[in-house]
Amino acid sequence: MKKGHYLSGIFIAVFVTIHLLNHLISLAGVPEHIKLMETFRLLYRNIFIETILLGAILFQTISGLKLFRTKIKTVETPFERIQVWSGLYLAVFFFFHISAVMTGRYLLHLDTNFYFGAAGINTFPFNLFFVPYYGLAILSFFGHIAAAHNKRMKSDFLSLSPKGQAGAILGLGLLVTILIFSGMTDYFKGIRIPVAYGVLVGK
Repeated sequence: MKKGHYLSGIFIAVFVTIHLLNHLISLAGVPEHIKLMETFRLLYRNIFIETILLGAILFQTISGLKLFRTKIKTVETPFERIQVWSGLYLAVFFFFHISAVMTGRYLLHLDTNFYFGAAGINTFPFNLFFVPYYGLAILSFFGHIAAAHNKRMKSDFLSLSPKGQAGAILGLGLLVTILIFSGMTDYFKGIRIPVAYGVLVGK
């Protein structure tokens, strides 16, 4: 199960990295974000890749919950705690996020593009939930990678110890989180959400 969790995690990490890169492009504007998204969708929205991705997420969630129950009893170091708790949050996040995307796509018949994610972030009081919801997901992703890196890395790199490297990954995660929220809110000025997506925030 551990090996399967690790291998499925690598596959998911590649997708999440692409997804986060797409969100970072929103710093250049919504049209640029959507244009890049449409290009990426040619890769991950075909039936073969999407089925593998959803299967990997399902396995990652189930195996992650089982590993959490085992590892939570033996954690000792701060990075071990980060690994198990970030893994738990990601398992919960993936379940609700994928469910929301599938509901938006197949029941609400919405294009789950930039505005699907930005609606809650740019609308009060929904942003009081969605900002920490998405923010913790990004930080948990980087935290999980940082903890795994700290565990597997045995030598210094660029004068940084494995623990220092893991800390740098966490710092990068914080920076990426701030930049993504900046792009998703037009540099914190707020973005007007199209009428069609008002259903997501009760409008």
